[in-house]
Amino acid sequence: MLAQQYDIYQDFADFIANLSPEKLLSYHAPTMMQRRVEQLVHLKKEGKITVAEDQELEKYFMFEHIVRLAKARALKLLADKS
Repeated sequence: MLAQQYDIYQDFADFIANLSPEKLLSYHAPTMMQRRVEQLVHLKKEGKITVAEDQELEKYFMFEHIVRLAKARALKLLADKS
């Protein structure tokens, strides 16, 4: 029998959300980071992205995924408090 796979991203999102749900919900990526992601997405769409840039873009996507998970947990925590 296989054990259920542990999801470290879910666990980390829970941890972040529990620190301060209100602060987490107010978080937005810095403008410089947003611009870089837009630039990388454009390069990818044009087929002009390098391997290193593609790896960088994947890191940003993973970061965004974790933040979204954490914000969803934060919303649930705040809703459960009310």
